[in-house]
Amino acid sequence: MLTDDGVPVEAVYEPCTAGSGAPVDAAAESLAIVVAHGFTGSADRPAVRRAARAFAQRAAVITFSFRGHGRSGGRSTVGDREVLDLAAAVAWARELGHARVVTVGFSMGGSVVLRHGALYTDVDADTDTGTRTGTADSGVPDASVRVAARERHRGRTGAHSDAVVSVSAPARWYYRGTAPMRRLHWVVTRPSGRLVGRYGLRTRIATEEWNPVPLSPVQSVPLIAPAPLLLVHGDRDPYFPLDHPRMLADAAGAGGAELWLERGMGHAENAADDALLTRIADWAVAACPIMDN
Repeated sequence: MLTDDGVPVEAVYEPCTAGSGAPVDAAAESLAIVVAHGFTGSADRPAVRRAARAFAQRAAVITFSFRGHGRSGGRSTVGDREVLDLAAAVAWARELGHARVVTVGFSMGGSVVLRHGALYTDVDADTDTGTRTGTADSGVPDASVRVAARERHRGRTGAHSDAVVSVSAPARWYYRGTAPMRRLHWVVTRPSGRLVGRYGLRTRIATEEWNPVPLSPVQSVPLIAPAPLLLVHGDRDPYFPLDHPRMLADAAGAGGAELWLERGMGHAENAADDALLTRIADWAVAACPIMDN
């Protein structure tokens, strides 16, 4: 795939298996799940492949490597321009004939699917763009910001998601409240850390700082509606404590998101067991029913 800013991104398409040899029904053929991995992950990492196998029992699956990861080009911007990578994958799913697309992101990918859900919409169906406004103390952009952001990202047709699942995502940028996040910031911000990232973690990291700072996850969440949103977080996540998913759920407002707090779960795709992955896939199918013409 090629992103709108010209970065080549490796991607893998897997048709729905429907599990145990069962016939693939119309709902499964219509739906595609696009998987957005965490920082230092890639399309061929074991945890991502395991998630893809679980999801493929319910729908077609696209996995890809964010820029700077795996065999994709470019350098990682740790959640900023990665939204363009996700948009390319979603658009590819629609080009392959899938009428409904659900994005499922883990950790960094979880923040990317939230921003993508806010910035890319179905232009034909989006009749209320700009109607949800934030207050000064909510951190939510006002209507003019929302309209400007969406206009900026309407270049690729069909790049919007129909439902969003964010697993182990941060609520806010620059969080350093845990030891793993302090180590991650060292990897991203220091020259010696970026060397470790490149040669030890197989992740090429951009040296430029964000300019401008992208819309944060908590700012993005209120803009995702009317698309369904599922937030999943483990109560033993060593990176982001439970105030992060609760902040995201609060920002979504009443009925704006479903929140699953998973007992005993750690962080992201490495901690998501098969049972949880299957539940996520079932939620995706239920969230995007086939509509009668």
